[in-house]
Amino acid sequence: MSYIAPLVPENAPFGGAERAFINGWLAAYFAPADARESTAGAAAPAAEEHPWHDPSLPLDRRMELATGRPVPQLLMAAMAQQDCGQCGYLCHSYAAAIAAGTEKALTRCVPGGKETARKLKELLESGPTVAIAPAAAAPAAAPTAGPTTITARFRVAQPLNRPGSAKDTRQIVLDLYDSGLSYRSGDSLGVMPTNCPETVAGIIEALGADSCAEVDCPDGTRRPLNEALCRACDIGRPSDEAVEVLASRARDPDQSQKLQALAEGYPGAEPEGADLLELLATFPSARPPLQELISALAPLQPRLYSIASSPLVHGGEVHLTVAATRWEKRGRIRKGVASCFLAERATPDLEMPVFVQAPAHPFRPPQSDDAPMIMVGPGTGIAPFRAFLQERRENGAKGRNWLFFGDQRRATDFLYEDELTAWTKDGLLTRLDLAFSRDQSERIYVQQRMREQSARLWRWLNDGAYVFVCGAMAMGRDVETALAAIVARQGGMGIGAAKAYLAQLGREGRFVKDIY
Repeated sequence: MSYIAPLVPENAPFGGAERAFINGWLAAYFAPADARESTAGAAAPAAEEHPWHDPSLPLDRRMELATGRPVPQLLMAAMAQQDCGQCGYLCHSYAAAIAAGTEKALTRCVPGGKETARKLKELLESGPTVAIAPAAAAPAAAPTAGPTTITARFRVAQPLNRPGSAKDTRQIVLDLYDSGLSYRSGDSLGVMPTNCPETVAGIIEALGADSCAEVDCPDGTRRPLNEALCRACDIGRPSDEAVEVLASRARDPDQSQKLQALAEGYPGAEPEGADLLELLATFPSARPPLQELISALAPLQPRLYSIASSPLVHGGEVHLTVAATRWEKRGRIRKGVASCFLAERATPDLEMPVFVQAPAHPFRPPQSDDAPMIMVGPGTGIAPFRAFLQERRENGAKGRNWLFFGDQRRATDFLYEDELTAWTKDGLLTRLDLAFSRDQSERIYVQQRMREQSARLWRWLNDGAYVFVCGAMAMGRDVETALAAIVARQGGMGIGAAKAYLAQLGREGRFVKDIY
C-alpha cells in the first residue's frame, strides 16, 4: 500500500541538510508499521548530519560538534538527545519550533533539565549570530503526534533487592487489561506521577495560602491549589522563571540578589539544586502573588521507564524496573518524584495515566532469530533485556545471547537472579558476565568484564552480533570507550578507526544505546 508523507515547505527556515533530515523523519513517522520495520537502518543520514545526537555526550561536547551549524541545529545540540517525547516533540522538532518562534517554552526537555534550558536561553540571547526566524516565515513546527494515553491500574511494587541493600529497586506491575494499549519489547512506558503530598503541604503552609484556592496551572487547566501543586506543577526543579518571580518579589535586597543569581545560573549560587519548598524556607521575604508564582512554574512532566516485560509473555500487563531514589540534602530527605510515587504512594488498583513511547533508534531484539545478541545493562538497565530474553524464548530464537550485568553487591543486588540463573542453565543465556562493584576492595564494573572478554567479544562482532547498551549516561560513555578499545586492539586498528567501526555498526542498527 502506498502512502504520502508531508514535506517541509521550500520556504521554511531550514537549510538543505536540515530539510532532508526532517523530511526523512516525517516519511518514517507516517509510514505504515511494516514499512518502518523494513527501513530500520534508514536513520544513517541523520546520524551523519547530526554527530551530536548521542545522549552519552556531555553538553559542551555536543555544542562543540554543532559549532558553525544553523540555528535549529545549535538549539538541537542543547537538547538531551534522547528523543524521549516527554516534551511533545523530538529533539530536532523541538529545536525547530523554538527557532521558528512557534514554541516559547524552553523548559520542556525533562532529561536535559536546567542545563538544557539555560543553554537554550543563552543561545537565544547571544545576539545577531543566532537570529530567530519570525513565526510568520514558515508554518509552525508542530509537535510530534501525541501518544495514546490510557489509564492503567497499579498492581504491585515488588522489591528486587534483598534485605541489607543500600538500594530500593522495585518491579512495578501495571494492569493493562481492556485498555487496548499494546507495546513491544524495547518500548518505554510514560508514567504521569504526582508530587509528594507532604512537600505540597509544606509549600502551601509557607505561602500562607488556601489549599482550595483556584489557580490557572502551567498545563492549561484550572484546579484547586493543592491539586495544582500535586499534579500539574514541577516543584522539584523550579524553573528559572519561577526563581526570577521570587527574586522580583523578595522584600529583602540580599535575598533578592541571591535568588537572581540562582535564576541566572551563576557558578556557586546557593542553595544549588533547591526545590520550591527549600527556596521558600530559605528566602522568607520572597512571597509573590499566588497566581504569578504558579504560572511561572514548569508543568509536571511524565517520566519514561524502559519496559521490562515482553507482551508475548505478559500481554495484559506491563512490568517496569524502577530504582526508588531518596537522598538527604541540607537536612531534608528528598525523593524522586516518579520513582517514589510508584514505590511508596501507589496502592493496588490506583489508576494512573500512562502511554507507550517507541524507541527513537532501533532498540529492538534483532529481526533475525539467528543473530547473536550482546546486552550491557547494569542496575535498572537490565529492564529491556529481560523483555528481549523473554521474547527470544517465546519465539524459539536460536541466536546466542550474552548479558553483562552489574550492581553493588551480589548478595543483595542481583536483580532478577532466579530468572537469569535459570536462563543460563537452560541455554537461553549463552553467557552471563557479572560485575558487583562493592564485593571487593577494588571497584569492578561491566566495562572491565568486557575487557576481560575482548577476544570473545571480537569474535561475536565478526559473527554479526548486535550490541545493546542500557543505563546511565556515565556508564554508556565508559562502555563505548571500552568497546572502542577492544575493537582497536583485537582488530589491529587505531582508536579513530575503531570509533568509525562502531559508528558503522550504529548505522546498521547493530550498536544501539538506550541511555538516560
